[in-house]
Amino acid sequence: MTTQVVFKIDPKIKARAMKRAEREGVPFASVLKLATKAFAEGRFSVDIAPAERFNVKTARELRAALRDVEQGKNLISFKNTEEMDNYLLSL
Repeated sequence: MTTQVVFKIDPKIKARAMKRAEREGVPFASVLKLATKAFAEGRFSVDIAPAERFNVKTARELRAALRDVEQGKNLISFKNTEEMDNYLLSL
């Protein structure tokens, strides 16, 4: 015996998922069944944290900071915490 599950999903996501299932030669209903079974058995986990999306300014600043780190620019290193504390207190 089986049961029917009804849920709402963004039409664009559904279309992309159906297209991928078709490319892989698997019926979309089978994808949903297999995913549900894997989730129930603990072989599939859900990442509920949304992907980070930065605005243009923040993304630009992050790229610049990463570039500086790669090039060894704008970095300060300390031999110990006392040296770091002294530096921070002198600002």
